[in-house]
Amino acid sequence: MNSKGMTGIAAGLMIVGTAFGQCGGMKAASGCGGEQEMAATMSVVSYDHHNEQAPSKDIVQTAVGAGSFKTLVAAVQAAGLVETLKGDGPFTVFAPTDEAFAKLPKGTLETLLKPENKGLLTSILTYHVVPGKVTAEQVVSLNNAKTANGQLVDISAKWGKVKVDNANVVKTDIMTSNGVIHVIDTVIMPSTKNIVETADEAGSFSTLIAAAKAAGLAEALMGEGPYTVFAPTDEAFEALGSTVSELLKPENKTKLRDILKYHVVKGRVFARDAVTAGAATTLEGGRVSIGIDNGRLTANGAGIVLTDIDASNGVIHVIDSVLMPE
Repeated sequence: MNSKGMTGIAAGLMIVGTAFGQCGGMKAASGCGGEQEMAATMSVVSYDHHNEQAPSKDIVQTAVGAGSFKTLVAAVQAAGLVETLKGDGPFTVFAPTDEAFAKLPKGTLETLLKPENKGLLTSILTYHVVPGKVTAEQVVSLNNAKTANGQLVDISAKWGKVKVDNANVVKTDIMTSNGVIHVIDTVIMPSTKNIVETADEAGSFSTLIAAAKAAGLAEALMGEGPYTVFAPTDEAFEALGSTVSELLKPENKTKLRDILKYHVVKGRVFARDAVTAGAATTLEGGRVSIGIDNGRLTANGAGIVLTDIDASNGVIHVIDSVLMPE
């Protein structure tokens, strides 16, 4: 999920709960019956490439030749990604047109192209790239995809349109020698806020943030990462009663630190990968078991009520109970 800060989290909790029950699985799993709608939609914007000769031009050469991606090419050059996108790949590129870049707020593009903002520009551009060759036909089995940035981009079909995050896909399956290009009408943006900032913006993790600061872990969770955090809500901490106030005392810092580290896994582990693995080793050293229990996604028995909330340095899964290490 590309939440861009988890606004509307309460609504999100309801949606995930409903979707989970209807699909018999998590949001990150495939389609839930939407494949036919997307297939019909994708057939409108794609073209038959099966009888064409293998393309000789790579992604960059194809974009340059098209004439409608001048800004994208300039940005790729400024970010130092030309050689990467001319490499073997394969890559799938969701390519914003020049008109898409023109829709950005005034001064945004000029700011991004400055040398001091190369890191941010690279983050944005790699969010438009998915490793591997994903054609329109294959997209029908996806509702998200992991980008070269590390974050998930949402894919959906609704009202006769295919969307990637908030961008409309206007043309698909432009084949290149090292991948495929799908054209979009809006520049899509990854999350630029770290885990702590993302949790703070949500407004439902005040106790977790206070605990992380008390344990001296907040700064680490604002660092490079990436990390996966199983984040208990304020209500989850309230269920512990007076235990929380005890844990927040300076003399209990080590115990608090161990509890919080038990909620953190190194790396960016999305829900579908976590379920496949079945367990994950935490920074505390213990393992958290992840699975599906009576149609409910769980971590050590705690309900995972919202999954795959992207942050710039990791991913957050919201849980309804505080996990305790053994």
